Amino acid sequence: MTPTAAASAAGVERATLGKASAENFPVAPFFLPRSWRDDLMAVYGFARLVDDIGDGDLAPGGADARLLGVPADRAGDRTLLLDAFEADLRRVFDPSGPEPRHPLLCRLLPVVRRHALTPGPFLGLIAANRQDQLVKRYETYDDLLAYCELSANPVGRLVLAVTGTATPERIRRSDAVCTALQIVEHLQDVAEDLGRDRVYLPATDMKRFHVREADLAAPTAGASVRALVAYQAQRARDLLDEGAPLVGSVHGRLRLLLAGFVAGGRAAVRAIAAAEYDVLPGPPKPGKLQLLREAGVTLRGKG
Repeated sequence: MTPTAAASAAGVERATLGKASAENFPVAPFFLPRSWRDDLMAVYGFARLVDDIGDGDLAPGGADARLLGVPADRAGDRTLLLDAFEADLRRVFDPSGPEPRHPLLCRLLPVVRRHALTPGPFLGLIAANRQDQLVKRYETYDDLLAYCELSANPVGRLVLAVTGTATPERIRRSDAVCTALQIVEHLQDVAEDLGRDRVYLPATDMKRFHVREADLAAPTAGASVRALVAYQAQRARDLLDEGAPLVGSVHGRLRLLLAGFVAGGRAAVRAIAAAEYDVLPGPPKPGKLQLLREAGVTLRGKG
């Protein structure tokens, strides 16, 4: 790789990893051991990049496409980019083949080998973004849960794998928390998602609450939209309660990290409720004090 190409690749890597500070929930907080932080950031880099590909949010200039071997005239083809990214991911899991092309996958390679990670969760995240290119609406809540199985649950499973704490029961609890966090994010981003021609509110529930898509495009939510959002928020709250015992099943710094995930979800639901379930003007977000309160409640095993 020439010095210019190396500098470009490093810039791409920094740009993607730099988005971690803007995430709703902590990615690799300072209190974790350095080795965990580095490995979780490698996992984050993968997840962030695949989402950016799926959402069309890659940095301008086409550097990611070039790194993945996608022709410049097709650098905007999200499906082709996802295919190329999957092909590069498979190089991570092929010890006898060439190294990956993309620097974020090069960063991921030693993490995969160190923790014996399997391709499944990574392929799930790619599949979720492929689905986003084809499926813009979800008919039922079960359909939405199946999407969350691909788009959210793999992240929690990877956290457990990297920290060496995965068990069937912890995975089940983690899935509940991750699905809840995905539902909360969908509620916060109703207007933004509609701008991308995506609706993550189940159609059957919209009908039940007499909500039309045109109602989601309003500057503020009417009574029917608020009732629908409140209903979905309660589902997220119930899932967080189902998953919360995960926190008490681990110890030390990992307990703090997992408490942060649960507390972040609970605080976000409270912020949505405090906005009287009007999410259309912009995503209701909790303040730091509310997050700390929820973290304390979660660590005490209450909530």
